[in-house]
Amino acid sequence: MLVHECVRVITTFAAAAIMGILEARPFGGYGLPHAAAFGARFWQGAAWGIAMIAVIIFLIGAFGGFSFGDLALRGSVLWGYAVLWAVVFLFVGFFEEFLFRGYAQFTLTTGIGFWPAAIALSGGFGAVHLFNRGEDKIGALSVFVIGMFFCLTLRRTGTLWFAVGLHTAFDWGETFLFSVPDSGLLAPGHMLNSSLQGPAWLTGGTVGPEGSVMAFAVVGIAAAVFVFVYPAKV
Repeated sequence: MLVHECVRVITTFAAAAIMGILEARPFGGYGLPHAAAFGARFWQGAAWGIAMIAVIIFLIGAFGGFSFGDLALRGSVLWGYAVLWAVVFLFVGFFEEFLFRGYAQFTLTTGIGFWPAAIALSGGFGAVHLFNRGEDKIGALSVFVIGMFFCLTLRRTGTLWFAVGLHTAFDWGETFLFSVPDSGLLAPGHMLNSSLQGPAWLTGGTVGPEGSVMAFAVVGIAAAVFVFVYPAKV
């Protein structure tokens, strides 16, 4: 996965850089200014990502749908996988955010406006996830909704760094920390022998917590809080 994601990031960034040269625009104008790299916005996003997946998991657990189990890994192996998955999901965050909310979002916005572009690209974001094993239409709809939330963070912060941090931490928390399926993938090297039990509307079924009704509720609440915490620039 790490090699695969690295290749995708390199090719996507290279294509955007070439277009930037042709359009006489700096690469940072497509959402990832280097001056803001891994700065406050990235870590704010990471905190939001961990908080959001934690709330989803605890809400599922409150209705009897999640059990923590015991530790699946210990010692250096645990810490090794923790770091490895963090790096993998950092590249996932870079690739997916830049592909759907970087160059494409910038370019479509110039033609049809920000929110129509956001709806179209978030629809594509959700549809692409249908190719994941274990994903279903409810899970893809959830991906669309969180994609729109990512677009909101871009609109309010002016960069993708918040979204990259949030995306990285959310996926890391889901896959490694809480050790549940992430868009249908139950990855090896996770921290807990946790389990999901109960109806699919609660647990997300094969999709994982992203397909749970709790995910829709949490993303909606997060969006409302985000609008308050990060007001629009006048």
